Amino acid sequence: MLWYLINASIIVVFIALFLVTRQMNKRWSKINDYLGMVTNTVNSVRYGNLSTKIEKIEHPTYQNVTDSINRMVETLNDREKMIVEYQAELIRQNKLLESVINSLSDGILIVNEQGNILRATPKIIKWFGVKGNDILGKNVFDYLEIVDGNTIEKLADADVFIKHTPTNNFIINSVKLSLDDKKRYVLLLKDVTTQREIETLKEDFVATLTHDLKVPIVAEANILNFLIDGKFGEINDKQKVALLNMKSSNEELIDLVQIVLETYKIKETGIQLLKENIKLNEYIQNIVESVQPIATNAGLVINFKAPKNNITLSADPMQLERVIKNLISNAISHSNTKQDIDIMVEETQGYAVISVIDYGQGIPQEELNMVFNKYYSAVKKFRKIGTGLGLYLSQKIVESHGGEITVKSEEGVGSDFSIKIPL
Repeated sequence: MLWYLINASIIVVFIALFLVTRQMNKRWSKINDYLGMVTNTVNSVRYGNLSTKIEKIEHPTYQNVTDSINRMVETLNDREKMIVEYQAELIRQNKLLESVINSLSDGILIVNEQGNILRATPKIIKWFGVKGNDILGKNVFDYLEIVDGNTIEKLADADVFIKHTPTNNFIINSVKLSLDDKKRYVLLLKDVTTQREIETLKEDFVATLTHDLKVPIVAEANILNFLIDGKFGEINDKQKVALLNMKSSNEELIDLVQIVLETYKIKETGIQLLKENIKLNEYIQNIVESVQPIATNAGLVINFKAPKNNITLSADPMQLERVIKNLISNAISHSNTKQDIDIMVEETQGYAVISVIDYGQGIPQEELNMVFNKYYSAVKKFRKIGTGLGLYLSQKIVESHGGEITVKSEEGVGSDFSIKIPL
């Protein structure tokens, strides 16, 4: 009896184990199926299919995982759409920028530190006489010859010749790019051939015109002097005043014409200096006396206190006088406060410094760097005669002496122009 009970118990145990094992196999089968679905979904996402999803399974544990993975795929899909839109917009902007750059009349090059060409606009390719991408990797100096021999970093409105088109005039500028640890430079190339031809024609025309004008103006000055001196008969006081005013205007015209001619001459032949040893005290005193009547008419006094040390300077007396008179004339024009004009002379560090100081309206700070430019004239604002060449010519004369001319000014306070010439 006991034996039968034992056998029955064993049979029951085996049956229970069989049932449990069968249930576990079914469960593992479901897990394997679910993992297979997850794996397929992940692989689809991996290869770019962001529309795939895991089918819902009615099981709490599986459902949480399924929802999380499906939400992740939806988020990735949204991000992918955003990225595609951004890329499309960047492509459109890049095409627009490239079209604008390629339409410029100037040529643009991008080069590395060694001067090897990384990119070039169609204008450059045309000027250099090459085809398409053949220019890439070539050295820029195989095509360009920089007049002053400057390095790439220092190119600023430098004259340059393109070897393929040597008859044209070009200027070049460089801009350093700071994108990474490697140096890159943008070179801007501009064809100024037509511009310079026009400038030459304009200057030739002005020089010819002023030269032809000078003859009748000088003849008129001589006639006025004859009339004032009474060589054509006696004149009354009113007539004399009128003639003196005409003579003053005539002298201004002669000065203007002479400045234009001198400026043209400087460009063509440079400034020829005839230097002499000049004792500055007597020299400047004579200049002051010659221009004091003009200052007196404007209600001004020119003060010059000669220093004890009478500095001797080697300079062209006629050219230096032209510079000093021009500075005094400008001071008179701008001294609307009726305060005196001061002239000072001193020696400093091997240089003679002559300063002309007025206490008038001054020069705005934004215009200080333009006062020596060609044709710039502050007096035009005040409806006075001026070509804008006086300070330009003065600067060239002082530079020809190996010196420099500088200005310090404050609007509403006055201006201080200083001539610095080596002893």
